[in-house]
Amino acid sequence: MSNTNHVSLNNRTKSARESKMSVRYITITAMLSAVAFVLMFLDFSVPVMPGFIKMDLSELPALIGTFAMGPACGVMVCLIKNLLHLLMTSTGGVGELSNFVLGAAFVLPAGLIYKAKKNRKSALVGSLVGAAAMAIISFPSNLFVVYPIYENFMPREVIIAAYQAIVPAVKTLPQCLLMFNVPFTFVKALASVVITMLIYKKLSPILKGTNK
Repeated sequence: MSNTNHVSLNNRTKSARESKMSVRYITITAMLSAVAFVLMFLDFSVPVMPGFIKMDLSELPALIGTFAMGPACGVMVCLIKNLLHLLMTSTGGVGELSNFVLGAAFVLPAGLIYKAKKNRKSALVGSLVGAAAMAIISFPSNLFVVYPIYENFMPREVIIAAYQAIVPAVKTLPQCLLMFNVPFTFVKALASVVITMLIYKKLSPILKGTNK
């Protein structure tokens, strides 16, 4: 076989391999987005939080996707689940935008740190950094974006009163967010981290197509 034919065969093989990987990437991203979308509706109240704040695990598929397929996959899962959710809500996209920003702030650092060194320790460190980033960004996101929208339906005094029913000492919305929402967001992210650490090793070969 001539060198030209050999190179051509290698190029076709490489092209076929890349095409197969692209199809898998799109398929896995779509599948994880669908799971994340469903999880957004499986929310539940937490006793230590006001009733209008719900807990869900919709960032879990995004974190799994970030480790399996790269940080871009995780961000895409966050985006697609919120675009789908937007079709079924009347919030004007504010809640979805905030959810996307927080989700991206969570999975992007986790994915980038894990990509630099792919081992369990870097995955854990990256996840914790992402969880902290998500919690920190939740403060300005809620204060300047989400709650001003809520106030069109519920006066600020009523919102603060809901927090005061749990901890009477809080007086202002920033105090409420710092005492309740920021820690809650961090714990919410940690729940996804713990579950991912428990199940990722078994899921990874399936997602990457390396299981035999």
